Amino acid sequence: MKKLTCSNLTLYLLCILTTLTILASPITASADSNTPKVEAAAAILIDAETGRVLWEKKAHEPMAMASTTKIMTAVLAIESGRLNETVTVSKKAAAAPRVKMDLTAGEKIRLGDLMLALMLESSNDAAVAIAEHLAGTVEDFCVLMTQKAHELGAQNTLFESPSGLDVGNHHSTAYDLAIITRYALAVPGFVALTNTSSANFSSDKRAYSMNNKNRLLSEYSGANGVKTGFTGKAGHCFVGAAKRGDMQLISVVLASGWGDKGRAQKWRDTKEILDYGFNNYKYEKIIEAEVIAGQLPVTRSRSQCIKFAFSQGLKIPLTQQEKAEITTTIHVPESIQAPINIGDTMGSAVVYIGDTFHSEIILISTEAAARHDFKTSLEKVLNGCIQQMTKEPVQIALPEFTR
Repeated sequence: MKKLTCSNLTLYLLCILTTLTILASPITASADSNTPKVEAAAAILIDAETGRVLWEKKAHEPMAMASTTKIMTAVLAIESGRLNETVTVSKKAAAAPRVKMDLTAGEKIRLGDLMLALMLESSNDAAVAIAEHLAGTVEDFCVLMTQKAHELGAQNTLFESPSGLDVGNHHSTAYDLAIITRYALAVPGFVALTNTSSANFSSDKRAYSMNNKNRLLSEYSGANGVKTGFTGKAGHCFVGAAKRGDMQLISVVLASGWGDKGRAQKWRDTKEILDYGFNNYKYEKIIEAEVIAGQLPVTRSRSQCIKFAFSQGLKIPLTQQEKAEITTTIHVPESIQAPINIGDTMGSAVVYIGDTFHSEIILISTEAAARHDFKTSLEKVLNGCIQQMTKEPVQIALPEFTR
């Protein structure tokens, strides 16, 4: 292999800028006959691994979201680490409206069993009992729910109910619910909970039998979540998830309709969106981690040049049509001054899909370059002389010389 020298650096960097143009697409798929056609008022499809939005419809519009709320209720409960605790049901929890498991005031039941009722049959009394047990009051639990949502980047979400009933300004967006669900799928135990087909358990008063109401689990290949929802304000809603191969997709449909028509439409909408994702997207490796991206001249060093590499890899789900417009541009200075350590930041590689910024990858040095000039040479001489006289290690640092 021909050795690359600084004399041909300019030509080399021009080659980088040219050859790193990799075929790809705009961030949002263009509207064509292939895009999903759904009845939902708002909807979204995202890739769980990268978070990339693959398709959306009014995804940032605040809307009622019904029992898809319970995804966050479940997340906080699991992360509390208190699933084996015994919950004493309050009068408020027992009085929650249907859908409910018909808990009674004073009844004692395991928190983990309430979670099954919450996510399999969407029991509102279970949601209230969980909230009160974990936070003392429903109101305080809703504060925790909202705080968690905002931490995850779901900024247009406000929880005023742990169950999703139409209360106050309780709302979210399709985008926010996708973000929350992306996080939830990574919470240990969440996927197993939402994929449980049926469960039997008992409180201190009676036995319960629960069956999962999520039809997607049995009707769609690869389905692995997550939650249905309906209220008079929200209409029929559903947050879905499915995994095929190494691709995990998350779909959200809000207000797919009302009545029996809306109930059936939410399943059609969900399958339409997921089909679009699986049929049109596949992962493309844009950047390989630790691959040499170029080299820079080094000043004030015996080293003439120093190589730099991509600090991490980048894989993006893309359509075949989109593979026409990805560009990766290297941004580095004309030269860099020693000293340089391995792993030092040298610049960045900026990736665009079409005209839209996608991500920035830091470029790092793969070599070290010690400083070598009059100043450092004089420091070495002085430090050596003083150490020889004092027999103690010293480190003299001279000021920078200016002309």
